[in-house]
Amino acid sequence: MKRVLRLLGGARREEGITGLETAIILIAFVVVATVFAFVVLTTGIFSSERGKETVFAGLEKARGTMEVRGGIVVTAAGGPLVVTDIQFAVSTTAGGEPIPLDPASTVNRTVIAYRDNTVVNDDVTYTVNVIVGDADSLLETGELHVISIDVSAAIPAATIDANDTWTLEVQTPVGAVVDITRQMPAQLDAVMQLH
Repeated sequence: MKRVLRLLGGARREEGITGLETAIILIAFVVVATVFAFVVLTTGIFSSERGKETVFAGLEKARGTMEVRGGIVVTAAGGPLVVTDIQFAVSTTAGGEPIPLDPASTVNRTVIAYRDNTVVNDDVTYTVNVIVGDADSLLETGELHVISIDVSAAIPAATIDANDTWTLEVQTPVGAVVDITRQMPAQLDAVMQLH
């Protein structure tokens, strides 16, 4: 009988999982879940920060943009009339950031480029006349400045005649490029307003 009990006892001998082993397994699951949650949250925070940076960069670019106010005034003089001056008024867009308009500056300045079918000048000299606002070289919210380009001095190779098409690109340090493309009328006058 003892022999049968020993055989049965040997065959039935099983050890169960103790409470300590169960606790260790549960703790391991909790630690793994915590690390996974931390990684997911960190990735989400990093992604939202990148998204926020992108939005702010877009807002900065949009706020740094200027707009042309009114028409482009072109004056002509001479025996046969020749275009001598181009003027246009600019202001910031709604809620825009200040834009530097100091033509003498060597850094952080607004650059004007001229293009037509024969001439390309990527840095046209210009002057600024303040109509509304303070007398500093920044175009700020609520201000109106008139930019003047002396064609013979700033673009000596350019001769703008009747029916010619030309483009001015106003490139601010931050913001979109303002593209001004106009076609001259069939007959030049001393003062012309081009829309």
